[in-house]
Amino acid sequence: MAEAKKRLGILTSGGDCPGLNAVIRGAVKSANQLGYECIGFRKGYEGLVDPITYVTLNHKNTSGILTQGGTILGSTNKGRFVAKVGVDDRAELDVELMAEARATCEQLNLAGLICVGGDGSLEIANQLYEFGIPAVGVPKTIDNDLSATAFTFGFDSAVACATDALDRLHTTAASHERIMVLEVMGRHAGWIALHAGIAGGGDVILIPEISWTFDQVCHKILDRESRGKKFTLIVVAEGAELPGGALVTGEKAENQGQERLGGIGHIVAEEVSRRLHREARCVVLGHLQRGGPPTTFDRVLATQFGAHAVRLVHHRRFGEMVCYQPPDIDSVPIPLAIGRLSQVNPLSSEVQAARALGISFGDVEATSSPFDMRHEARIPEIGDEFNDRDEFDDRDDGNRAEEAAATVMS
Repeated sequence: MAEAKKRLGILTSGGDCPGLNAVIRGAVKSANQLGYECIGFRKGYEGLVDPITYVTLNHKNTSGILTQGGTILGSTNKGRFVAKVGVDDRAELDVELMAEARATCEQLNLAGLICVGGDGSLEIANQLYEFGIPAVGVPKTIDNDLSATAFTFGFDSAVACATDALDRLHTTAASHERIMVLEVMGRHAGWIALHAGIAGGGDVILIPEISWTFDQVCHKILDRESRGKKFTLIVVAEGAELPGGALVTGEKAENQGQERLGGIGHIVAEEVSRRLHREARCVVLGHLQRGGPPTTFDRVLATQFGAHAVRLVHHRRFGEMVCYQPPDIDSVPIPLAIGRLSQVNPLSSEVQAARALGISFGDVEATSSPFDMRHEARIPEIGDEFNDRDEFDDRDDGNRAEEAAATVMS
């Protein structure tokens, strides 16, 4: 009897973003080199269960998709597979649902299942792995809020979109001497707002990690006017809390795990206009940040993620997620990536640089040097990050801590 063909499954779950197709292409090309046939499940995890829907992936139907946004397999953040219901809350998947997914993988003779998604999707992948499905993870989110990886693909493309919007808003704001508020995505992390705000010449950046007040925002606007600057660009992350501590949310969609954020930009514009009697307009980028072709950086990162996800399957390192630890693509146990939200450090070099440029975070008046902050306090104890990983994986060779120590000492 002929030996069964080795197969590898791949799916894209959660919100779409630029670079998903690059991951698919990278995985398919790498898998084919190792003799695997590839199967792509449609609409994320939903394709694993009745009605089971998948397509064979090969060089023909993946050719030319490197530059395409979205995903040729489709995706969803709703439905029966919801394992994340808040910032830190985990929901257990139905046992019968996971048993059906495992049966599908066994019937299709899958050597491994590559799950591409954000924190919620990777929580599902982890539960499937714990249930006996040979799953590995690939981090995907424009929010860049996954721990254990320096960057997620999709983030750079979203920042590029937001930066382009600020470039365009700058000219119209200057022409009409207006206050322009740009609301960007990011959920409970301010990475997009911070990077786009710096790259696009923002004057005020409001993010979830730094408490702010309308008084300080207005103070910055008046300070600019006193220096002859008659317009102001304000970048606000959708997850930034109002001064009272409230989040601006919409109604949670049926069968969707997390609340829908958005609307704070309009509130900021209206309140600033009311207080200063100035014309203020709000632009909400929304899903524009998810669309379009990936940037060069995201194409390279996503392609590497796809190739190294195949490596994890080939080496039977299931339950792990590929990650970018510059300059290398590495892997960590999935729980390390989803156990803690990656947020902006208020003492980070990016925030210090922004303050040094005169950018306001709506918290304090610029009365002292931003470089007086204790930046050195961010340096971790040597070996801490490796000790965390050792709790999950005792296969490390011990040389990493020594290399890290040498790097810090140098």
